[in-house]
Amino acid sequence: MSTSGGTRAIVAALSANLAIAAAKFVAFAFSGSSSMLAEGVHSLADSGNQGLLLIGGKKAKRAATEEHPFGYGRERYIYAFLVSIVLFSVGGMFALYEGYEKVRHPHAIDHWYWPVGVLIFAILAEGSSFRTAVKESNHTRAGRSWPEFIRRAKAPELPVVLLEDFGALIGLALALIGVGLALATDDGVWDGVGTLCIGTLLITIALVLAVETKSLLLGESAGPESLTRIRDAVVDGDTVTGIIHMRTLHLGPEELLVAAKIAVQHDDTAAEIARAIDAAEERIRAAEPFARVIYLEPDVYSAAAAAAGSDPDQSPGGR
Repeated sequence: MSTSGGTRAIVAALSANLAIAAAKFVAFAFSGSSSMLAEGVHSLADSGNQGLLLIGGKKAKRAATEEHPFGYGRERYIYAFLVSIVLFSVGGMFALYEGYEKVRHPHAIDHWYWPVGVLIFAILAEGSSFRTAVKESNHTRAGRSWPEFIRRAKAPELPVVLLEDFGALIGLALALIGVGLALATDDGVWDGVGTLCIGTLLITIALVLAVETKSLLLGESAGPESLTRIRDAVVDGDTVTGIIHMRTLHLGPEELLVAAKIAVQHDDTAAEIARAIDAAEERIRAAEPFARVIYLEPDVYSAAAAAAGSDPDQSPGGR
């Protein structure tokens, strides 16, 4: 995923959410709608989330140091995980609390045109932001379904913005339904019910984000397409005859570590093996530009060693 594409989606979402949050708080002040208050806090939390994503992207660009020799690429994962926590605690839990209080102590909505008008404006603004996120995601989605894209993406920004914007659109629809029912029945309980639904939605999205970003923080291997390109690039059929076993790890969304034990001819000289390793590294970087750190260990192929070092989800090469 291009970093610029994720940044454009974040900036579009941030701009929309700041404007929407201000409009929602104004509507709450005039109408007293708890759905409007919950949605205002939701938009404010989303704005903070997008700010966190921008900070994470900036910090991830720092150069490697002696203390952090592999760089700071995982900063983007850390800040994406913080987003899920903020969405859960600030957005979801507050909405549940506010909805519960409104159901216990309902009151009529005043000046109905304020919440309805703001909700319609917010749906249009969020729709524009969501459209930008979809457009940027389509550049790298490569025909995958949306659930698969969100699960498999190594860069967290676009999946986070997609889920936030999608959740915001559903939340706005729930708020509009709650306000509409409260006005139609003259019963403020429906406004509280809508707020409870918004809180449940936000917590669900936060949990999905937490699970996905936790997996990235723990360390994920390269995707199937990248693994295939790397395997094909390692073997030259001459000095490097196969891969005994291989490990890959994303140091960041666009930084990949490749470590492999490669099979060489038993009578090759040290100079020949050194040249073969250098050539293999060049082929790997040409085939997979994200492969920034590469460690290749030469060995004479052994079926027992290959079986002992093989990954559970990938069969060893070199046979």
